[in-house]
Amino acid sequence: MELRVVCFLIGMLLIQGSDQQSAPRKKPQIKKASDVLSNAAVEELQKQINDIVAEMNLLKEKQALQTVCLRGKKIHRKCFLAEPQQKSYHMASEDCIAKGGTLSAPLSGLENEQLTQYVRESLGTDTQVWLGFNDMLSEGVWVDMTGSAVPYKNWEASSRSPQPDGGTSENCAILSTSSEGKWSDESCRLERASICEFKIV
Repeated sequence: MELRVVCFLIGMLLIQGSDQQSAPRKKPQIKKASDVLSNAAVEELQKQINDIVAEMNLLKEKQALQTVCLRGKKIHRKCFLAEPQQKSYHMASEDCIAKGGTLSAPLSGLENEQLTQYVRESLGTDTQVWLGFNDMLSEGVWVDMTGSAVPYKNWEASSRSPQPDGGTSENCAILSTSSEGKWSDESCRLERASICEFKIV
């Protein structure tokens, strides 16, 4: 009797299994992520992604600055990197910008002194380098690479030829190590070495 019940149950299970196999299967419904997540959640995720990308870019920038500082010299929240190849003012400026910096622009006597020492060490004792100052827009009004007024000046003031003295033909500033870091104005077309500066964030 029990054997018959067991056989009967097995038979029923087999019949039920074959019915299920022959029945058309329903496709599982896949819900879209936009259906599941609310707009606020999507916006929050996008904000987090943007923050991560910004943080990664900042880290890349810091890493690049560390590389510059290792090859160059760190002077009061700036890194300086010598470029010995002589170029016109505009070419030197464009090259510094392409590297993520600007032509050097000392903002104090101490910074000018340290920059002069770095130029001596890296480029020689009788070197002239472009500075990030010019008076191209208005004669006699010296501005930095951002167009701001120059807060510190160290023009050569010898009685023979006080600087700047070039008028409209000399609109770009240089620093000279042979005159102890004093500045002169020069024609922007001349070719000089340069120092790129990078602000440390």
